[in-house]
Amino acid sequence: MTKFIRNAINPVKLFIADSRFTGVLLLSCTAVSLILSNSSAGEWYRGLWNSDLHYHLPIQLPHSGLKWINDFLMAIFFLFAGMEIKRELLVGELSSFKRAVMPFGAALGGMIVPALIYSSFNITSSFAHGWGIPTATDIAFSIGIASLFGKRVPQSLKIFLMALAIIDDLGAIVVIALFYGNHVKWIFLLGGAVVYGAIWAVNYFKVKQGIVQVILSLILWYMIFNSGIEASISGVLIAFTIPVNSLPKFETAISRFVNFIILPLFALANTAILLPPDVVYSLQSSVGIGIMFGLVIGKPIGIFIFSRAMIAFKIAKLPTNTNLKQLLGVGSLAGIGFTMSIFTTTLAFQDELFRDIAKISILSSLVLSMILSFIYFKMIDKKIVIPAHKRPPLVQPAPLAIG
Repeated sequence: MTKFIRNAINPVKLFIADSRFTGVLLLSCTAVSLILSNSSAGEWYRGLWNSDLHYHLPIQLPHSGLKWINDFLMAIFFLFAGMEIKRELLVGELSSFKRAVMPFGAALGGMIVPALIYSSFNITSSFAHGWGIPTATDIAFSIGIASLFGKRVPQSLKIFLMALAIIDDLGAIVVIALFYGNHVKWIFLLGGAVVYGAIWAVNYFKVKQGIVQVILSLILWYMIFNSGIEASISGVLIAFTIPVNSLPKFETAISRFVNFIILPLFALANTAILLPPDVVYSLQSSVGIGIMFGLVIGKPIGIFIFSRAMIAFKIAKLPTNTNLKQLLGVGSLAGIGFTMSIFTTTLAFQDELFRDIAKISILSSLVLSMILSFIYFKMIDKKIVIPAHKRPPLVQPAPLAIG
């Protein structure tokens, strides 16, 4: 009987250990959240994430559960992703200049083309200000869904997508700061720069990794949060200060917390959305069409065209063991905009009706991009086979559950 139970449990353990479990978990949480948001318990459920929190403290902190997740917990996720990118830049897939520069060009194309497509549908309307909505890529959802495709998306492509999404988020922050009136508080930004320098100094003098770095990192997060810049990016900044020999230890320590706590909470909180009664109308409006065409079509086209041009001019190289067909498929995954797109929506539109139209269009784009990516990767070759003697030496990374 004991052997039978052990054999029954083992496949479950293997499934949970598999990176694809994170993708399934994200999609399941999204489905549950949307159902609850639009049920009889919807008002309570949405209030659970969006209700104001009161601290009676002389410091400014996130004012709702949703803000804590997006600004603080997602900073830990970005820390996790940033450590992976740093390791790859130093000793892995992105260690050569031509491969490291590729995500920058791809991210630029993935922002410019969607913005142009949205503008072509809304240039003469009063909604032209929403051009920034389809320029973002959601790193958590895109990587989680890429993991569902298994070996159809090689590890090198997942690393490329992760780097592209981080650069894309940085670009979205710049767009918000310049064009959507998110005023920067320079005193906090200056304080953050001083604290960031202190973190580098502590590591330069080889102070043992521990409580000093944790306290300084929390102060850095607080400074960036109060500066008016997207606070989750502090995770990437902190990741780049960690010595390379400490990266595997840190990644292993927080990987399960990221994949089984942070990402499910992220999906539950950010999809607590009340769907408008006339969904079809939402998708037929110029705002809805501009967002969907921008994300679903503009993203892969922009990423592919800019990447292809960089390769043609010998500025950049494809990720290891991949081809242009696979790159186009990853561009389709980058059409999952979600969090930053929804955030930009709240700044671009004051009218709640058009905010709802934009949100349903972003959700629809997520579903379409996922379906199109899956069909596309099923159609093309699963894997490029390279003879063993021609394969470049690979550095074995720490286990990365999302990739």
